[in-house]
Amino acid sequence: MKVALPDLGVSNLRSARRAVEALGHEVVTTTDPAAIASARQILLPGVGAFGEAARRLRETGIGDAIRLAAGQGAGIVGICLGMQLLFETSEEGEDAPGLGLLPGRVARLAGDAAVPHVGWNRVRATVRGAGLFEEPADGSDFYFVHSFVVRPASEDLVYARCRHGESFPAAAGAGRIVGFQFHPEKSGPAGVQLLGRALAQVAGRNGEP
Repeated sequence: MKVALPDLGVSNLRSARRAVEALGHEVVTTTDPAAIASARQILLPGVGAFGEAARRLRETGIGDAIRLAAGQGAGIVGICLGMQLLFETSEEGEDAPGLGLLPGRVARLAGDAAVPHVGWNRVRATVRGAGLFEEPADGSDFYFVHSFVVRPASEDLVYARCRHGESFPAAAGAGRIVGFQFHPEKSGPAGVQLLGRALAQVAGRNGEP
């Protein structure tokens, strides 16, 4: 499998690239919208502020390229900020527009727990996400670094949840789109294996078509 890794300049792409290569896939890191638009598999990681990333998506043409690829049936996996960018808008960016590939918005993590949420935390799959996670009944731990969370338009989009101050979606998706709020590529062998299953799912080789 060949996986396109868009370079927006807002993420350290090395860990994502290493994880995908460890799974035996070819990775193409690119800033070229044409290469992204024609990709069959896209991995969109990201760190930092939603507003800045949204601006770069718009100004580089990468955002339109990802939308075009998705419209042509490409599989897309988003990580952390990359997951949030899959949704329509975020209050972090003063309602800056995201890619709009999944319905819903991004809001600040609620509750009385410390923000940002940094470190390992337990993730429990929903019934819909059980096939993707293949985890024990009591869940598995993955590595988080974030202050904002997605608010999907429907609970049907949620693959897994985590609790930090509130219960929030740790993974969400629909069809050939999957997003993780945590960093599977930084979560040891279990995280890399999960990333591999997600890439297979969005490729139509496992789970949902």
